Amino acid sequence: MDLGAGAYRYRVVENWAKLPDGWEFKDVAAVAVDSKDRVYCFNRGEHPMMVFDRAGNFLRSWGEGTFPRAHGLHIDANDILYCTDDGGHVVRKCTTEGKVLLELGVPGQPAPPMSGSPFNRCTHTALSPRGDIYVSDGYGNARVHKFSPDGKLIKSWGEPGTDPGQFNVVHNIVTDPEGWVYVADRENHRVQVFDGEGRYETQWVNMHRPCALWCCRGGPRQFVIGELGPGMTVNRNHPNIGPRLSFVDGKGKVLARLGNGPGLEPGKFIAPHGLAIDSRGDIYVGEVSYTEYPRLFPDQKIPWRMRSLQKLEKVN
Repeated sequence: MDLGAGAYRYRVVENWAKLPDGWEFKDVAAVAVDSKDRVYCFNRGEHPMMVFDRAGNFLRSWGEGTFPRAHGLHIDANDILYCTDDGGHVVRKCTTEGKVLLELGVPGQPAPPMSGSPFNRCTHTALSPRGDIYVSDGYGNARVHKFSPDGKLIKSWGEPGTDPGQFNVVHNIVTDPEGWVYVADRENHRVQVFDGEGRYETQWVNMHRPCALWCCRGGPRQFVIGELGPGMTVNRNHPNIGPRLSFVDGKGKVLARLGNGPGLEPGKFIAPHGLAIDSRGDIYVGEVSYTEYPRLFPDQKIPWRMRSLQKLEKVN
């Protein structure tokens, strides 16, 4: 099945991930792709990090017993992973084999709710061009924290609210090569843009519950945004609010959208929560389907072994 048109045309690769017998993802909260196009699926099943080759063959797993609730995943140019665990209130910097190199936060010890101190259910990370670490924080805070590469807190910004620089569920964060910081302010239905020091620049508001963020590298600045569908019964069947993927330019102008309206059919989405794009332009979409399905379909039982990951192959 093909989705989209023109430069934004993709083919759905069904049943891409070849899981070991008896394994399942549960929710795939985040996805990353390394320099060899190996795919890392950070999920909420018994095996938190599952690794696959580009063809979907299972390579290994790690992190068992370490991550209470997988949420965010970032990979840097040296194939180092930054794993954000909102249930454990911690960010772990790891090798692709799972060796922990740095830990931000105290596992299992959240900061007081809305205190502004790191962390209370942190959600994601991003790196500045010089290697500083930004952490979006998150569900129990309304802050962005900036750390030095060795883990020292440099500064924080943000507070609860709806004005510029305020947040309502700081859900995701990315940077671009120039050092601008883009924050998915999910329940304010916007992406806010800051400079590297946290000074507000602008906001994009033509979206619905932005959840996943991806900054495309090379060529003109573009972003992919995973948007969640309706969170209330009253607008559950409303069109044109997702769940979907939106492609936007560096000013936030919509270039294309894939999927609209919830469903488990190929090419539709339940909850696009994590995104990654490989060297050939294929998109990997991690979905927290087990979490979101009851909200979208409250009168239905959760399907057995529900899909939590989709691969969209670029059609040239």
